[in-house]
Amino acid sequence: MMRGVQESLAGRAAILSLTPLSQSEINGNAMTPFEIDINKLSERGKNRVKADTSEIFERIFRGSMPALLSGKISSSRIFYSSYISTYIERDVRELSETIDTLKFLRFITAAAARTGQMLNAAEIARDADINQKQVKDWLNILETLGLIFYLHPYSNNLLKRLVKTPKLYFYDTGLVCHLTKWSNAQTLENGALNGAILENYAVSEIAKTYLGCGIEPYMYYYRDKDMKEIDVILERDGVLNPIEIKRTSNPGTDLVKVFGLLDRSSVPRSTGAVLCMKPELSAIDKNNLIVPIWMI
Repeated sequence: MMRGVQESLAGRAAILSLTPLSQSEINGNAMTPFEIDINKLSERGKNRVKADTSEIFERIFRGSMPALLSGKISSSRIFYSSYISTYIERDVRELSETIDTLKFLRFITAAAARTGQMLNAAEIARDADINQKQVKDWLNILETLGLIFYLHPYSNNLLKRLVKTPKLYFYDTGLVCHLTKWSNAQTLENGALNGAILENYAVSEIAKTYLGCGIEPYMYYYRDKDMKEIDVILERDGVLNPIEIKRTSNPGTDLVKVFGLLDRSSVPRSTGAVLCMKPELSAIDKNNLIVPIWMI
């Protein structure tokens, strides 16, 4: 927040986005942007802490807040309850004095239940008993506070029939787990939201690797009117890297067939990847890698 600054800071300040801790920071690794490049990923893997499926969901459930990770507060339930009732409520009231606390809690819970999904303001409004304008205003507040972010659909004048609605994500999966009332990592791993929250974790971790380096991540998703979807598209150095995020540890060639939809784009498609639970870096074919989620 720079409210109250009276002089222009143009040319005298760098603006950095401070997110909850990334896995790189938690494990004491140097921050480097996540890129779909076999050599860079091989080097990246040497400095990352390997994790199986259970450990990944432990990380997801634990979240990325410093007070919890340092052991200063041992109970995530107590921490997030306090976090919502103090930090969020206080900061929210600074931005909007007319907030109804109970309705705002229902609103943020409804938003968390739809993480990794295309934004549907009408559904959130219905669950929170507010109108759609309030939903949009309160989502703007959450984005301003650095709690949520969006993946916008990839657009290109050569690609037709694309959706225009963004997908909603939270920077901290621990907050999502608290709001959606998961009691531990094991129940989360076996629960109905495991795929959506795993996707949220992977997408947010990729974003953090860029933001932590002071780089704007050019991340999108693809979905057309025929319901064909690519989870993430990274645009960097004039090429597109399509990414699928799956819980499987044995991805097959069927998962990367959808990447061919980008061949109609005016920006060339480069190496694709399936981010998944396979323990080691490998490849599906010469154009598509299999990347362990722990490697982000």
